[in-house]
Amino acid sequence: MADRYAPIGVFDSGVGGLTVAREIMRQLPNESIEYFGDTARVPYGTKSRATVTRYSKQIIRFLQTKNVKAIVVACNTASAYALEEIEPQLDIPIIGVVKPGAVEAAATTQNNKIGVIGTQATIGSGIYTQTIHKIRDDIEVMGKACPLLVSLVEEGWLHDRITDQVIIRYLAPFFDAGVDTLIMGCTHYPLLRTAFRKILGDEVKLVNPAYETAKELGILLNKLNLNNDGALSDKKPTYEYYVSDAASRFMDFADSILPFDVRNVSIVPIEDY
Repeated sequence: MADRYAPIGVFDSGVGGLTVAREIMRQLPNESIEYFGDTARVPYGTKSRATVTRYSKQIIRFLQTKNVKAIVVACNTASAYALEEIEPQLDIPIIGVVKPGAVEAAATTQNNKIGVIGTQATIGSGIYTQTIHKIRDDIEVMGKACPLLVSLVEEGWLHDRITDQVIIRYLAPFFDAGVDTLIMGCTHYPLLRTAFRKILGDEVKLVNPAYETAKELGILLNKLNLNNDGALSDKKPTYEYYVSDAASRFMDFADSILPFDVRNVSIVPIEDY
């Protein structure tokens, strides 16, 4: 059985998954995290299912060398493409970001019209539609790929009129369709929450899969008696960061969104795993 004081492995195609790590830090403050960002091979959203699955398996093998007790796939594309194949192969729990967001959206909508924004791969996979329809088949789901938003977030243009104009153009079909709930189906997008709220108003409810995933992780760890209860004073939470390239750029972005300074990021030759 896994050690309840062991860390949680979290991975993403790059920096976006830090929004999931941030929510885990907030909601589960006793838990340690081993984070891997595949910055050499980002983005995943334009790659094939086979490639994303291969990358995901390599990263999981690396995280297992850190003796993690659970894994969070903090990437919508990898959750859509790889999770179903990988889960039966592991002897530790693994969760993605799609199901928690889909469950919350299905519970939130009042008019049964849900919008989903994400990468081309996430939207093209239809994973959110499939997952929501397993919960309620009477809900209409509309998806829209919004690839430019990732670049705008990574440029730091979170409060910029150009970003606002791009969002307005992307979200126009949702206004026309009358959706009342929008899933931010890419881990970068919660950083644009203020812009989304300004443009959409209060009538459209925003669902943040990063928040919902951290909440679901807490429930799962408690159920399996794997939660770090904080009982051991010498087991303070630690956070370790690994990337496949561009460590300094990752560190700068991490410092901008995490509640403390990131002092060290290690580069891992991920193709060796």
